[in-house]
Amino acid sequence: MSRILTRLAAFLFLMLLAAFTVGWLSRWRGSATRADDPTFMVHFLLGLFAVFVTLGVHCLIFIYFLGTGRWVKEVALAYRLPDAPLPRLTRDLKRRTFPLALAAMLVSIATAAAGAAAQRQEWPWGIHAGLAVATLLINLWAFVVEYRNVSINTGIIDAVMREVDRIRAEYGLPSNAEALQREQGDV
Repeated sequence: MSRILTRLAAFLFLMLLAAFTVGWLSRWRGSATRADDPTFMVHFLLGLFAVFVTLGVHCLIFIYFLGTGRWVKEVALAYRLPDAPLPRLTRDLKRRTFPLALAAMLVSIATAAAGAAAQRQEWPWGIHAGLAVATLLINLWAFVVEYRNVSINTGIIDAVMREVDRIRAEYGLPSNAEALQREQGDV
């Protein structure tokens, strides 16, 4: 998941940066009020796409932590593993990740809304520009935290699997890898 998150975060950050850059170009050229200049429409479409991708990437992180946290909990119950440290740590990682991921999504939505208000000349464009800077910074911060926490969570999953294999060996059962290989051979 760390590699996937790295690629998605890099793509998303480049999208946000492109929307930001084209937005400044649009402002400089005054293209929001000129029908002959497509710069504003390019900014609008880049921004809209970037917001949807932002929501998708951070929701993927939500789903990842919900799914892996549930898996660790179920395995801990099935194999009678103690709550500390592994299942508890997965919950703590989720709790540390969710608020920042949600903030990244909300500031992106606010930026888009402020952009629409600025385009309609209902709000000063500076609000949109300020929120755009906040969107870049908060998303960058969120990506760093998400990457760190996903990496730690991957280690937790590996530790749970090692503990399960240890318990299975105590009872004379095959390891998970062996059981999976046997199962695939039966199919």
